Amino acid sequence: MVRHVVNGVVALTLCAIIVALAGVAYVWRWVDRPLNLPAEGMTYELAQGRSLHHLARDLGGEGVLDHPRLLIEYARLMGVERVQAGEYRFGADTSPRQLLDKLAQGDVVLHTVTLVEGWTFQQALTAMHALPSIRPLLAGLDEDEQLALLDLDIEHPEGWFFPDTYRFARGTTDVDILRRAHRQMRGFVDEFWDERAGGLPYDNAYEALIMASIIERETGAPWERQDIAGVFVRRLEQGMRLQTDPTVIYGMGEDYQGRITRADLRRPTPYNTYTIRGLPPTPIALPGRDALWAALNPSEGTALYFVARGDGTHVFSDTLEDHNRAVNRYQRQRREGYRSTLDPDAAPPEAEAGDEPEG
Repeated sequence: MVRHVVNGVVALTLCAIIVALAGVAYVWRWVDRPLNLPAEGMTYELAQGRSLHHLARDLGGEGVLDHPRLLIEYARLMGVERVQAGEYRFGADTSPRQLLDKLAQGDVVLHTVTLVEGWTFQQALTAMHALPSIRPLLAGLDEDEQLALLDLDIEHPEGWFFPDTYRFARGTTDVDILRRAHRQMRGFVDEFWDERAGGLPYDNAYEALIMASIIERETGAPWERQDIAGVFVRRLEQGMRLQTDPTVIYGMGEDYQGRITRADLRRPTPYNTYTIRGLPPTPIALPGRDALWAALNPSEGTALYFVARGDGTHVFSDTLEDHNRAVNRYQRQRREGYRSTLDPDAAPPEAEAGDEPEG
């Protein structure tokens, strides 16, 4: 009798072990079996405050995940107690194991926004607010409110945000992105200020940032930036007005409709460098790295003037007489195909006869 009982217990135990092993084998096959996803995969957003239980329930309800409860138990077995919120992309061959790995690592979808060299602060905001993946905390606020929310050691937002491409997870705020852009700009300003050429007519690094923004707006030709900077630095040193059109345009604000007139050049604004001496009170755009470097390392030379050729580059002159001849040649007698922006494939032009000052 006892032997029969023992044999029965052994048999039941063996059955239980076999069932358990079969269950474990099924689980380990299941975790590596692809989910029921369409060929193009799917995107799923796990909102803040929601857990793996919510995701398992959602995917189970959509028929994507078999055995939602099994995913929870597998996560507990693997020691995954919390998963990161965010937007996730699951390819067609994603398995439960890979899904859990993504969630545990926070391998979220990253979006991008590009702040372009020469843009104004408002243009940068407009670009960010056009993306639904960015949470717009600064929208609808006035400048003082924006500065308070940004909480940066600056008195004016213009020019202080480095133009670059930034990657971010959905739900990132415009404030977060701009703080990153500011850290980059501050780093370049401090670095280049420490490495600046001697004898520059700037009282502080902020004035160099202002100059860099003007250089950025004056030319898109990389090889010209230090030459442009050299002209402006020499004009400052000699007490000449900068007389640069981009500052006039910035000062006009929304009144600018694509062209400036002689009346605009005479109209006083804090930014009109045809009427004020020295630099304007703030930057006029987001300067890039090269423009900032040029502002602090201008080319040596004697040129005090430059005029647009009509291909995105400029002719430099030492004297007003030579400059007026260049203006007459390139501005008053504009040839067909005249353009103010540089061809992206353009290379540094060879000097044409008559481009250099005579004598």
